[in-house]
Amino acid sequence: MRVLVTGGSGFLAAWVMRRLLARGMDVRAFDVREDARLLRALAPERADDVQWRTGDISEARDVASALDGCDAVIHLAGVLTPACSADPVRGARINLIGTLNVFDAAIACGLRAVLYASSAGVFGPDDGATPFPTTHYGAFKLACEGSARAYWHDHGIASIGFRPLVVYGAGRETGSSAGPSLACRAAARGEPYTIPFTGATGLVYADDVAAAYERALTHRFDGAHAFTLAGDITPMQSLIATLKQIAPHARIDAAGAPLPIATSFPDDPALARMLPGLTSTPLIEGLRQTVAFYQ
Repeated sequence: MRVLVTGGSGFLAAWVMRRLLARGMDVRAFDVREDARLLRALAPERADDVQWRTGDISEARDVASALDGCDAVIHLAGVLTPACSADPVRGARINLIGTLNVFDAAIACGLRAVLYASSAGVFGPDDGATPFPTTHYGAFKLACEGSARAYWHDHGIASIGFRPLVVYGAGRETGSSAGPSLACRAAARGEPYTIPFTGATGLVYADDVAAAYERALTHRFDGAHAFTLAGDITPMQSLIATLKQIAPHARIDAAGAPLPIATSFPDDPALARMLPGLTSTPLIEGLRQTVAFYQ
């Protein structure tokens, strides 16, 4: 199986490609630039096996060319909340139009399904059951979910979009919710760091998200689905305390408003039925591995 991973230079893509390469799959990465530094750190023996294609996700021809000859696609390309806020039109071109381009190219190539990145940003701060985004980023992700349903209705192409909360792990160094990962880096280096938000949020280890994409890639399904990956709902003070167990001399604190995303999410039995046995790394172990990476 040859799999196209869009956003190949990104943090989550490196974790996903690491798993696909370990399964012996052919992997093609697509991004505006080739940057395999994190992948080389995570999978040094296999990183050079990835084929790279460069182009613009908002340009249909670039996406179609990248997907040509592939058997599956995991669409992770996008810009995060701060970039969407600073330039909503650019954010829409990349996050929404880019997703439409991926679906159109997948249909043209005869693919059965698309796996893509949605976000818990589709929810507002008070309700983790009914989408109500309060950011441009969340609004674009919710529009992608609606379009995925339309593509199933109109063309019969299936899809799964995962909505992780705060993904943390080695290499997560940008975006408004990168604080937990940056705290791990600071703890490893003995540097002071202030997580730029307080309150509680769901923390999901990067490899658990990658494992969900890997499982979905090898599972046959119909319909258009969006699944929340809430992780461990953790107050930032508890995160800091756990980090100090791992690195006793860590100088970490937190300040600022809580993230504008709900912290209570109903269980979704449909996810367990469709993709049973998904991994869930305990928070202390995920933090320990992240600190060790930066050490």
